[in-house]
Amino acid sequence: MRKPGDKPAPGDAYDKGLGLLSRREHSARELKTKLARKGHASDDITSAIGRLRDKTYQSDDRFGISIARTRAAQGYGPARIRAELKSHGLADAAIIAAIAAADADWATLAARQLKRRFGSKVAADRDERARRAQFLLRRGFDPATVRAATRAEIDDPGEEFD
Repeated sequence: MRKPGDKPAPGDAYDKGLGLLSRREHSARELKTKLARKGHASDDITSAIGRLRDKTYQSDDRFGISIARTRAAQGYGPARIRAELKSHGLADAAIIAAIAAADADWATLAARQLKRRFGSKVAADRDERARRAQFLLRRGFDPATVRAATRAEIDDPGEEFD
């Protein structure tokens, strides 16, 4: 048995990574961070993640798709999902594929979020439409979708989530 302060044995990084992946999907960056926090050596972590990928236990693509589908179901837009996936260290191609795999109707999702937050009542004035538009923009919907859902005049914020 290991004593406190002892470094983990080399095979432990693989076992610990496998244990983490058995609970939920993790990105390679997330696994690397968690294993490093447990005191595993950098070489052991790299080797363990390589083995986990070879056996397809760890996949950034699968992780990205899982996150994208979950966040879309929670009512978040593509810009917010893109930012989260980027923070997990996914490549741009994997992010694009994950968002496409979410297969979400962004306009319907935006309308559903508006109804959930503000009810069925139509916006009374321009300020109310702007408030609703800002809500959708913060949730990660693109300006065209927000304009269509709120009929508000908004400026295109560009790639503010990158």
